[in-house]
Amino acid sequence: MNRGPLVGVTMSMTIDATPERAYVNSAYLHAVQQAGGVPVLLPPQLSAASLERLGRGLDALLLTGGGDMDPSHFGESPHPTLYEVAPARDMLELGVIQSALDRKRPILAICRGIQVLNVALGGSLHQDVGTDPGTEVAHSQKEARDQPTHKVTVTPGSRLGRVMGADEVEVNSFHHQVIKSLGRGLTAVAWAPDHLIEGVELEDDTRWVLGVQWHPEHLTKDSEPARRLFAALVTAART
Repeated sequence: MNRGPLVGVTMSMTIDATPERAYVNSAYLHAVQQAGGVPVLLPPQLSAASLERLGRGLDALLLTGGGDMDPSHFGESPHPTLYEVAPARDMLELGVIQSALDRKRPILAICRGIQVLNVALGGSLHQDVGTDPGTEVAHSQKEARDQPTHKVTVTPGSRLGRVMGADEVEVNSFHHQVIKSLGRGLTAVAWAPDHLIEGVELEDDTRWVLGVQWHPEHLTKDSEPARRLFAALVTAART
């Protein structure tokens, strides 16, 4: 019997399609299970009562990638490149983040996840890195999802660096938004070559909260730092 910790995994949802569906890339589920955790799916369609019931039983939270967050949550109007905004997903994730923080549950936030975590804590986002602030780094790569395309530099001695066992990693990249102003209590600890933020952690050492802008779930086959991220999440959930 698998007695691994229960890891809540957020899901995407279809927009303006019939029938409406909730979905998640299976790479997240494989990564959690390979690390010894038990994934528990959190669809955006969950009611507040259902989410509260599930939240009490979760040992950790994994915030996954997906479409853009509604910029009204950080006081801005939509950029023309905004896509796949799902108000139900925004509200579910903002709620489950607060629940996990209140209960001091470990959080690993990936891609969209790091952005929602930042906004939940009062931060803001660049809505399109190609135009604001502008960059020559390909943050929305054309290569396969398991192919790293740029380096990320990590602060030596940071929790993220210790978890991954590296101060520099090769990462994949599938995003057009990125952190602008940091949320309360978050510290930037990783950067792309263009100095955009690629990793954050919560300053409060009593809470295990990490966010990365890349997609380690697709790199676990060949990347020890990627495997270590999921292993650390599950270990934190056990303790």
